[in-house]
Parts: sequence; C-alpha cells; structure tokens
Amino acid sequence: MEPIESLPQPAALDVLVARLGRWSAGRGPLYLLLAARLRRLIDEGVLPPGTLLPPDRRFATALAVGRTTVVAAYDALRQEGRLVRRQGSGTRVAPAALLARRLRSAGAEATAGADAGAGPGAGAPRVRETSNPLFLHLLEAPDDVILLSCAAPDRAPDALAEAYRSLELPVGDLGYHPAGLGALREAVAARYAARGVPTGPGQVLVTTGAQQALALLARLLLAPGDGVLVEAPTYPGALDLFREAAAVPLPVAVGPDGIDVAEAVRLMERHRPALAYVVARFQNPTGTVLSPLAGRRLVEAANALGVPLVEDEALADLAFDAGAPWTPLSAYGEVVAVGSLSKVVWGGLRIGWVRGPAPLIARLARLKALHDLGSDVPAQLAAARLLDGFGPVLAARVRTARAGHDHLRAELARLLPSWSCAPAAGGQTLWVRLPHGDGVSFAQLALRHGVAVLPGATADALGGSVRHLRLHFLAAPEVLTEAVRRLAAAWAEYTPGPEPVRAALHAITL
Repeated sequence: MEPIESLPQPAALDVLVARLGRWSAGRGPLYLLLAARLRRLIDEGVLPPGTLLPPDRRFATALAVGRTTVVAAYDALRQEGRLVRRQGSGTRVAPAALLARRLRSAGAEATAGADAGAGPGAGAPRVRETSNPLFLHLLEAPDDVILLSCAAPDRAPDALAEAYRSLELPVGDLGYHPAGLGALREAVAARYAARGVPTGPGQVLVTTGAQQALALLARLLLAPGDGVLVEAPTYPGALDLFREAAAVPLPVAVGPDGIDVAEAVRLMERHRPALAYVVARFQNPTGTVLSPLAGRRLVEAANALGVPLVEDEALADLAFDAGAPWTPLSAYGEVVAVGSLSKVVWGGLRIGWVRGPAPLIARLARLKALHDLGSDVPAQLAAARLLDGFGPVLAARVRTARAGHDHLRAELARLLPSWSCAPAAGGQTLWVRLPHGDGVSFAQLALRHGVAVLPGATADALGGSVRHLRLHFLAAPEVLTEAVRRLAAAWAEYTPGPEPVRAALHAITL
C-alpha cells in the first residue's frame, strides 16, 4: 500500500479509514481502540515515518466520533513516541517508529510504497496489498459483528458434502493441472454451449475463484498506465486488482438499465483502453441488468475497436424469475467471460473459470502455472460432480436468496423507512441510498453497533455513490432482522458531518 501522505486529499483520509478496519468493534474506550489500531499500522509499516495524519476534526467526522476521541488517541501515541504533534505542522508518524517498522516488517518498503517500476505516465501508484473493506473485514478475528459487507452463502449445500464423499481421486496422475481438470473444463464448456455459445474445453481455464480469474487477466493484459473501462459503481475487488497493475480506471456511470453504453462506446473510441470490465447481469453493486440490445451494441463496439471486453458472470445465474432469459455477452462476439461457483454454491468452494479464445486461455494457463501449478484437484472433482446435476442446487440457492431479499427489504421498510432501495431481480445485494450523510462515516458508526456494511464510495471510481450502502441478503432471517435492528439504532445516533463531496475511497478507486 502506498504511503498515506503520497495521496491527494481527501484520498489520504479515505485510505486511512479503510485501513483501520473494524477498529471500534472491541471492548474499551474508543480512544484506546483507535490508538491500538493506529499503533499496529505504524508498527507494520503501513504508516511510514513522516506520514502526515488527518487533522483532528476531519478524522473525527470520517470516523463518526467526537473530536476528543481522536485527540486522546493521538496523545496516547505521542506519549509512546510513535507520533509527533507540532503546532502548525500537524500530526506525523515519528522517525523513531522506523526501527519498529524494520524489526516487525522486513521488506515493508515494497508493500507500503508505490511501485518504483510503475514508470512514467502511470496514472495510479501500484499497490501490493488491499485497502478494500470488503476483504479487510474477512481478515479480522471472529467477533459479534454481523457481516453485511461480504456477499456469499454462509452455509454449503448438502450436495457439496455428498460430492466430496463420492470422490474418486485419479490414479497415475501427478495432480498438477494448471489449466484445470479436463472433466471440469468440459463441464463448464457444456454450460456455455447450452446457452448458445459454442465452447470447447480448450477455451476454458479453471481458476481458484473468480477473483483469481480477474487477477490473471489483469496481470496478462494490463501494464502500468493502461486505461481500464469500468462501471461506476462496480465490484470493488476488481478495482483493487486494476490498481495493483497500476492501471487507470476510466469510469462510466451505471443507470437503472445498466452501464451507459453510448458513453462507454465514446470512451472506448477516445481512449482505446487496454481492457473493459462489466457486470452485465445483476450488476455488482446496483443489481441492474443490461438489455440484450445494449449488450450487443457494447460487444460489437469493443470488438470493432479492438478493446478486450471482460464480462463478470459470477452472479448471472441468480435470477429470481427462473424463466427470465439470459444471453451471455459472449453470444454477440468475442468476449472473455469470468464465472464462479462461490456465489451459487459456497464461498469456500474456490472454483472459478475464464472462458475465452483458446490462444488467450493457453497464455493464462502458463501464467497460472507460474503462481500455483493449478487449483485444488478434489475441489475440481467435486465441482464437476455438482455441475452434472446443477439444477436443484441452483434452484435451492435462488429460493433462499429471494426469501432473504424480501425479508431484508421488509425489515428496512419497517425500521428504516427513510432509506430507499429498489427491489432486485436477482443477485445477492441491495443498493441502498441514505437520505442524508455519507456511507463511509455511517459505516464507522454501524461497526460500533455490530454491523459491517460496504460504503458505496468504495465501489465508485467516479467519486460518487457517497450516500449509498451495499447490503447483502444471504444471512438467515433472524440474522438479517438483528442486523437491521442494529443499523436502525446506529442511524438514530448518526449525526452527519458537512455535505459529502464526490470523493471515493481512493485506496480502492484511484
């Protein structure tokens, strides 16, 4: 992660808030909890010596705490010698912290600083670790916080356990399959063929989840300074990967009917990005669906302009209306599709894939071999078994998701009627708009009430969506009820700061 002070304001504040994670979820006075998390960031080298920390009042507003909490936390760290506070020059990490940084985090320069090899013209510094709240919440120790931030099923279907019980491991096989097991590649290819997209197993690469699929594509297709067309808002995990590649997001707004295709075409004509990334069906996070006509126009324009188009299909199967037609973008032309079983089956089943031209798949396989020599073989065998009779598994997951969707919307209407959110036609999340304030500061207060939510700004490279939250509806009904009760209690206490500006969490969206 780049040094906080190297980023423009208000980016430095947003980065720091993101890196604090669930700092306030523990027990004890808030100023001690804040001091403890800042101390850890200093000792890990995330906040290098000389880093300028935010002014008391601005930091307090972003954290939804009183100014005295920030002042007391700063003073506690100053007394330890970790911070230096001087009138007129602000609060900085003390030079003395350099020794602790070196002792505790060998090689932290590489992870804390911008990549020296990004080269001239790079539009964003390369980072080596995530500042994404979506992922940082998963790294926290288990506690009483309800995670409405990371959307994935919290229990595996019985069919998955049965698939593992019936496994027959191959004989005379080294177990290294960088491109994926033949049986699973054939099963995935058959799914595309059934949707009218002729596909052979040589056009499929098996990956360790959709996140690795996107990571491999970013590493292969992007160089520092390259432009990437993205939706605004979009999946924050993809923005993380594009920043890791030191690429420059070129955002296009998402409306009620999906991405603004006319603007996307104009942007591709003007900038010729190295990659275009879209979630056409049940868009993450807004839940919108791109029409077939608009999808065809987008594909034809990208193909004509020579822009590789990546469609993220991880949520595409989760339609509440089982009869709703779905035509993948790859039916209209050359599209690289990314899919996964983690959203439909279980997050712990780390099986994803890339479907694309055979030459591209061969190159991706060689890149994957460099990193892990292939995904877990038993998991691939289980996935192939699941896909062989996938209909009942998918139908059960959709029924659960729809029930959760209806329950969460009903609870929000009952306890938080001033919040607004349109019903979703599928997927896993609701896109909620707050009547006032901003999602980043409210998320901090919600944490202190035991609920983790994803602020909309983390997903928006345009700097918008500041009044939005993304909430998933995959938890059990009683958990969703308790989560909304806690959110309502937090909202009753919430006093927003100044009118929010159009500034996203630059830790994710530069």
